[in-house]
Amino acid sequence: MDVMIGILTQHEPAATHEEKLFSASQVRRSSCRIGAFAFSIPAMQAGLAGYSDMAMRVVARRRGCPYAVTEALLDRVILTGGRGREKRSILCQADHPVAGQIMGSEADEMAAAAKVLLEAGFDVIDLNFACPVKKVMGRCRGGYLLSDPDEAINIMRAVRAVVPGPLTMKLRRALDESGAAAENFARIFGEAVNLNFAAITVHGRTVEQKYTGSADWDFLRDLKVRYPNMTLFGSGDVFTAQDALRMYRHTGVDGVWIARGAIGNPWIFREFAALIAGQPALDPPGIFEQREGLLEHFSLAVEIYGEEQASRQMRKIGIKYSRLHPEGADVWRAFIAVKSQAHWNDVLDRFYSSDGPGRNPESVPDAQDLYKDTACFASPENSAC
Repeated sequence: MDVMIGILTQHEPAATHEEKLFSASQVRRSSCRIGAFAFSIPAMQAGLAGYSDMAMRVVARRRGCPYAVTEALLDRVILTGGRGREKRSILCQADHPVAGQIMGSEADEMAAAAKVLLEAGFDVIDLNFACPVKKVMGRCRGGYLLSDPDEAINIMRAVRAVVPGPLTMKLRRALDESGAAAENFARIFGEAVNLNFAAITVHGRTVEQKYTGSADWDFLRDLKVRYPNMTLFGSGDVFTAQDALRMYRHTGVDGVWIARGAIGNPWIFREFAALIAGQPALDPPGIFEQREGLLEHFSLAVEIYGEEQASRQMRKIGIKYSRLHPEGADVWRAFIAVKSQAHWNDVLDRFYSSDGPGRNPESVPDAQDLYKDTACFASPENSAC
């Protein structure tokens, strides 16, 4: 799929707002790819802590997702075989191409962890220099590295030395809004270009913002103008297929990382495929189609975790699927109470036994934003959700 976007070089003078919008729509953009892997659509499932396991990835692939990333895997856990590593790094034949995302603070350990994942069958290694979680930052991992470009570059070079194939990374646009933070970002991004990283994903918020405020899509657009030959993926505020199309058109990025918008909505990829092909918007999945997706997801989760753990794990997944149901608030409350596969089946029997039209999700982060004022949040037993 070839699309037209604008061509500017790093040496050209700064463009006006109108010129930038023109360039983002007029430059020729080739098919989305990472190394030898070309993707059917310029969109992929992002790494999501606690969500993007093999079950979520495979369910999305069956509905049009061409590429996916694991949640961030700690280098030391990978190296020591710590609790949960074997579950979080499970792959299957249907789960390719896939990136193993690693996070850590020591160059030698990050390089060693990358080698382990390559030997385990991962196609791409992705470095996480973006996570804004306080305990991650406190251990000099994730987004912290945007404040320490020397160590970030040491890690990048060490991992590059042991990864002969595609190497990518995830950044935020800076640690904060300061000039020093912008310079640190530029150093790290520039080194990734010099080291021939296959792609760089940039979230349009700063680390300091976490998930508040809005992602700065103009920053992504300007970055792509400065680096027209670098494969750049955009991230931030993509909750629907329409959001993904708007980001793609506005910024000129090579692909869109769909993160929270893909939780409970694996159909977002086929919907985006229709929109980018110029077709009418697809109807949201009907009740029976949603039921099929939920059953698939639960079955794969049981394979990974066993029934007891999968039942707990799937509560947070089920409430995301509730966004697509016409009785979303009631479905949300029902999934919160699930404690076993029998409970899971009861919810499906109550709300998914008669077919009917689904509904389009709102362009908001998740179902809790839709239903936070319902009785669920007034109940002490549900306060932890």
